[in-house]
Amino acid sequence: MKQITAVFLAIFTSILFVPEGVAEERQNDSGIVVSQFDVQPSGSVLLAPERASQLSSYTLGHGDRVVVDIFGLPDYSQEYGVLADGTLNLPLVGSIYVNGLTLTQASRAIEERYQAFVRRPVVTLDVQRPRPLQIAVVGEVNRPGTYSIATVERAAQGDRDQRINVTTAISQAGGITQLADVRNVQVYRPAPMGGDGEYLNANLWDLLRQGDLSQDLTLRDGDTIIVPEASLVDDAEITEVASANFSPETIDVYVVGEVGNPGVVQIKPNTPLNQALLAAGGFDLIRASRGTVRLVRLNPDGTVSDRSIAVDFAASVNDQTNPAMRPNDTILVGRSALTSVTDTLDQIFSPLRGVFDFVRIIDGND
Repeated sequence: MKQITAVFLAIFTSILFVPEGVAEERQNDSGIVVSQFDVQPSGSVLLAPERASQLSSYTLGHGDRVVVDIFGLPDYSQEYGVLADGTLNLPLVGSIYVNGLTLTQASRAIEERYQAFVRRPVVTLDVQRPRPLQIAVVGEVNRPGTYSIATVERAAQGDRDQRINVTTAISQAGGITQLADVRNVQVYRPAPMGGDGEYLNANLWDLLRQGDLSQDLTLRDGDTIIVPEASLVDDAEITEVASANFSPETIDVYVVGEVGNPGVVQIKPNTPLNQALLAAGGFDLIRASRGTVRLVRLNPDGTVSDRSIAVDFAASVNDQTNPAMRPNDTILVGRSALTSVTDTLDQIFSPLRGVFDFVRIIDGND
């Protein structure tokens, strides 16, 4: 009875499990005898759910280092780099083009190539060291241009979330300007294999007000972020947008004339004129004309606006008496009428005072 049970278990085990290294010889189309490994897995090899979610939209490109795991073939399962021509050079199958493919698509492409050598191959890919993403940011940002945003440093610091989002890229470009339309930001994504790309919408206002993280799109290599100019700026939104992480931390404005500390003042974006004056030490109580100031602004079209503004420290943010400041604005605080007269008289009599002092010295010597 024990012998029958042992034989039964041996047969049952051989049906369920196929040992590694068992090969089947066959002839390929050229008549060459090759070995085909049977590596049927007893279960699927899966990434952790959060890791799989993070990498689901990641597309491969030159510079990526990936771990290729071929189930049942540990000698071929190792780390490989995506070469300059967008290929992975793998044992037995040679070069496989993976540029622009997601990890799932690349895994399937590798499985198809290994079918000539492995029966029902199962391939799992994971990004070991992601390449820097080349992203363009244009429109209403402070430093538009092309940026190489690395994710290696984040991974080295233990941050497994290696995604680059729209707000991260905008921050790299110096943050939005005060004219930015945060409701209609777009991401242009070129097609992986050529052809027409697609435009994706990102409403960053919904991100701020409702915490809608889906609006902070995950970027891919080659994406272009387009931040349009707002046709109408709502004063009620100015302060809230200025506190967002995709706004610059500070801007420079110039406050000159009769204030406590004239010169360059660093303030938060969209800080109103009243606060900019106070940051410069406020009005000189003796010399300043405290009724109005001049605001000189360089406009985006290259023109210069120069207007007088009646100062009202009790006013909230508004374009008439307390406008939000923009980078490189200049506030001119003039002299009061009494100060102007005093300064004029001082200029007139200053030379005569020197003559009187000279005569007094001579009389003293006599």
